[in-house]
Amino acid sequence: MIVNDLNAIEILDRITDGIFSLNRDWNFTHVNKEASRLLFRNREDLLGKNVWIEFPEAVELAFFEMYNKAMKDQAPVAFDAYFLPLHTWFDVKAYPSESGLTVLFKDITEKKQEALKSEQHYKSLFEQHPDAVYSFDCEGNYLSVNKGFEKLVGYKHKEILNSTYERLVDEKYLTITNDHFKKAANGVTQNYDTVVIHKEGHKVPINVTNIPIVVDGKIVGVYGIAKDITLQKHSEEVLVRSEKLSVVGQLSASIAHEIRNPLTSLKGFMQLLKSSLVEVPSYYDIMTDEISRIESITSELLMHAKPQAHSFKEEDVLEITDQVVVLLTSEALMSNVEIITNYDSIPPINCISNQIKQVLINVIKNAIEAMPKGGQLQIAVKKMSEEEICIRIADQGCGIPQEFLEEIGMPFYTTKEKGTGLGMMTTYKIVETHGGKINISSEENKGTTVEVYLPVNYQGNDSIVA
Repeated sequence: MIVNDLNAIEILDRITDGIFSLNRDWNFTHVNKEASRLLFRNREDLLGKNVWIEFPEAVELAFFEMYNKAMKDQAPVAFDAYFLPLHTWFDVKAYPSESGLTVLFKDITEKKQEALKSEQHYKSLFEQHPDAVYSFDCEGNYLSVNKGFEKLVGYKHKEILNSTYERLVDEKYLTITNDHFKKAANGVTQNYDTVVIHKEGHKVPINVTNIPIVVDGKIVGVYGIAKDITLQKHSEEVLVRSEKLSVVGQLSASIAHEIRNPLTSLKGFMQLLKSSLVEVPSYYDIMTDEISRIESITSELLMHAKPQAHSFKEEDVLEITDQVVVLLTSEALMSNVEIITNYDSIPPINCISNQIKQVLINVIKNAIEAMPKGGQLQIAVKKMSEEEICIRIADQGCGIPQEFLEEIGMPFYTTKEKGTGLGMMTTYKIVETHGGKINISSEENKGTTVEVYLPVNYQGNDSIVA
């Protein structure tokens, strides 16, 4: 019997894992050589001693909880734990019996350090990525977000975690966003465009990639990567607008050429007819007005079709604005519209004065016509910086529906019964060729605000298309 015990001890000592046994009073009954080495204690110093007295630090760690669980449930347990006094990670397996507990353990510190290093690499990639990177559970609730996400939507991670992505998505894009998320949650990577609402209220167009998170062969969530595509969308809109303007220019030249010659003849014969009549019929004035209207349209068409050379000069934008206000004051009075001006001290700007005057006439006339029952028209010229000014024109008119705002400036788009849309098209083109931009905001039944931003020192080109 002693021989068998000696053989068993010799076998246990040859095992590369640390092994020790405890009785039901938690006293050591056996310690193999590897256990002695890993614990830095002589086997003779441990046998018969209480494990919790010899290693009191373990009471506050997973060892105490898991060993007691194994003894209570009489079922094996397995776990990883860090033992601070030895600065060592252990992989532990404990097997209970009626007489006590047998523990197998090994040093996995190096393996853990590699795993932690790899985890830190992934964490750094997640946190430092310039785009918005985030993760969801399978229901679409945020589990983690990086700084790029916070910058994109304006919310801090504490404000967004455990809430669904639906609270951020523009309502118009919610259905398509839900469809793509469901496909990603079912294991199919998705890439699509959508729009989110920033914390401050403005819309941000984004390109999204959703990637399923798979752990042990099971989908447990979805990763998301979102990129702000505001500039890309703007560039696409500018390209589309430019292409449309090019087509209109070619069409305009053709139409204007075909109409102008017969129009001149008609106008001449109308004048001869008037001089030969003793009594001019009432419909004569209507015909003359309509011919003048056609002539006006062909002139606008030719303006888009024919390049015109101009030189940029330093001009007083306040003087230009005042000239337009004086010009349109009588028209405003007839519509019971009060024009209120508010000017900052503005330096001269480099521009083509007649074209800036045309821009103001087009916008202010539109504002007056939008207030047939009267109201106030606010005209402000503001200095935004040393490099930029803004001319702001705000009316109290009928407003423009949101779905139509993006179409303003497009050829032949107009909300007026007898309009052609060429006036605002000309306005946009002039401002663009001055290196500026136009922002339009509107609310139905409350009014429209047009902001014309112009650079102070824009040099322009030697020739410009009016």
